[in-house]
Amino acid sequence: MPIKITFIGAGRMASAIVQGLLEKGHYVPEEIACTCGDDSTGPALAETTGILFMPEITSALHETEAVVLACKPQQFTAVTAELAEAARGKLILSILAGTPLVRLSEKFAHARNVVRTMPNTPGQIGAGVSAFAPLRELSEKDVEIVENTLSALGNFHEVEEEDLDAVTALSGSGPAYVFEFAAALREAGVNCGLDESLADTLAVDTLLGAAMLLAESEETAEALRNAVTSPGGTTAAALKVLEEGDLRRLVDQALAAAKARSIELASG
Repeated sequence: MPIKITFIGAGRMASAIVQGLLEKGHYVPEEIACTCGDDSTGPALAETTGILFMPEITSALHETEAVVLACKPQQFTAVTAELAEAARGKLILSILAGTPLVRLSEKFAHARNVVRTMPNTPGQIGAGVSAFAPLRELSEKDVEIVENTLSALGNFHEVEEEDLDAVTALSGSGPAYVFEFAAALREAGVNCGLDESLADTLAVDTLLGAAMLLAESEETAEALRNAVTSPGGTTAAALKVLEEGDLRRLVDQALAAAKARSIELASG
């Protein structure tokens, strides 16, 4: 059975994509191959999923339809001319942070198309969101490959490449902001007298429930906030502190810093 999709890199995100592709029935294990660097991720992924692990992946590229670049960004420079030539006429789908289309297309100059994506870590459980930008307009066949691949991680959106730095700042780095807020809630709960385990559970369940409500409601985040805020009540007292601390300005500055760093990495 021919290999249809090949992964260069077999870490957490590649593993999530592979598992999602198999669960959704887009491919069978024999149609997927992977390789990795000097680590055990490739053999481990092959053992877990039944896909093929190939220490030398060049031969597989000649028959594959698509190549997913899922290695570390610093390993991109190690991609050999021989490997790039083997990918001639293939679709290249990159999840490498800070690697723009111009660099990808220079390396894979003979690919039929190149797509840059920005997924986020909740994709590891199929609850992520990704944005993607193609070098050229995608063919119907390649649209299907891209959508199948990214849907394995969760939701996805096509954007202009110039928007990917802002996407990186918001959704790419966004889970870290939520995790930090969860840690702050837990710590504040402990300071209010709660047991740490209970404070942690309450923080996680509160964030999860609020996110689910926001996703399912037709109301804006501001409207839902107002609905739970009674004048002179406990929530109003807390929100007053956040407002006085200029929370929105801090978030705006944080995203601006992340976007600036993303631009810097892409240009470096």
